[in-house]
Amino acid sequence: MNSTRYHFCGVGGSGMLPLASIVRATGATVSGSDRALDAGRLAAKFDYLERLGISLHPQDGSGLTDGATLVTSAAVEPTIADVVRAKELGLPHLTRPQLLAELLNAASQSVAVGGTSGKSTVTGMIGWMLYKLGRNPTVMNGAVMKNFVSADQPFASALVGDPNLFVSEVDESDGSISLYRPTVAVLGNVSLDHHSMDELRSLFGAFLSRSRRAVVNLDDPEVRAMAEALPSSHLVSFGFDAPGAMLQARGLALRADGVDFNLHVEGESHPVSLAVPGRHNALNALAALGALHALGQPLPAAIAALASFAGLKRRLETVGEAGGVTVIDDFAHNPDKIAATLATLTDRGGRLLVMFQPHGYGPLAKMGDELAATFAHGLGEDDLLFLPDPVYQGGTVDRSRGSDWLAARIGETGGHARHLPTREAIGDALVAEARPGNTIAILGARDDTLSEFAAELVERLGTSTN
Repeated sequence: MNSTRYHFCGVGGSGMLPLASIVRATGATVSGSDRALDAGRLAAKFDYLERLGISLHPQDGSGLTDGATLVTSAAVEPTIADVVRAKELGLPHLTRPQLLAELLNAASQSVAVGGTSGKSTVTGMIGWMLYKLGRNPTVMNGAVMKNFVSADQPFASALVGDPNLFVSEVDESDGSISLYRPTVAVLGNVSLDHHSMDELRSLFGAFLSRSRRAVVNLDDPEVRAMAEALPSSHLVSFGFDAPGAMLQARGLALRADGVDFNLHVEGESHPVSLAVPGRHNALNALAALGALHALGQPLPAAIAALASFAGLKRRLETVGEAGGVTVIDDFAHNPDKIAATLATLTDRGGRLLVMFQPHGYGPLAKMGDELAATFAHGLGEDDLLFLPDPVYQGGTVDRSRGSDWLAARIGETGGHARHLPTREAIGDALVAEARPGNTIAILGARDDTLSEFAAELVERLGTSTN
């Protein structure tokens, strides 16, 4: 790294907190600010950061001093006081992806996990297997990895280990995926999310070509087309259906609490058992095992380790059960993720009561029609979907497509949804509608308070049945 002092603006963010903790572990001096801290929210998260030795400041520029490097998310507004103060002092300014790329590219072995969906889970699987195999990886994730949670590490979205074995999910939303030069690039899927399909093809195709080995899902037509442009010696391929895949899953068996399948690779067959449910998690496991194979790790030992992978926070996480109603908290926010979540929950049986909070007005403008179709086709006739207003952090974004528009579009597509502007009103409706055997699912991204809302629902359901 090019500095020994860093100030993270938005240090509590899902991508900023783990990076700040990794940088702090290198011995650098780290400080941070966050508007949630200024608002008095999420106190436990900020207490944790202070225990790591990260000093916290109001987001008013007061945390910036000579000699520091400012780190922000890629999309931070230039009018934020920390950014203004850093410019006044002439301080270096890195985006989060730029700093992450410095760390990943400096490692002698690195794994970068990309794709529209599943990145965090695949990253967690790879990190857990390497850890159990005694490889001591450093892992940078965008979600809390349950296997590494402890009383001292309640927000374990990072694992600090050997900086020369670096595993990270990497994001294409801001184009920063072009910064990474990994030993192993993993690509599970490519579908509409933050960019047009042409832009995504260009970004992900270049990402694969910059790696030494590319782990690719041949079941995904977009990924398969990118793989065909690379020499076969560069590829480790996987899939359920593609006949030419190096790693193939056969005999898939879905359980309420997990998945079983047989892994066929290079003439051998290995039984695989996962403790996380859904067909999509079997595909995530294939991607993770492909990465271990690309690193030259023994697959039987990796498979044994994967059996104890506990999953991630906010990834089909059961928050609790009360009055016969199960409450699930999930990060799903784009069409692929939502489809996978709804399919897994539908397979479990019972009526679904869903709240989906759009993670901004921009995503509704870009993929609103696809979201509407996903909900219309993924929910049953008796299921209910409630939509609060989207996350809005201020600014000049076009707000012509809101949750009222999405509810109407779902209706036009053959489904049914109710727009209730406030989360409080939706909480009342969910508690009133819930019956024994139902599942309530809280879906959405970029808002840590969704987990608090899910926990409050469990408490309210318990009270309502007493």
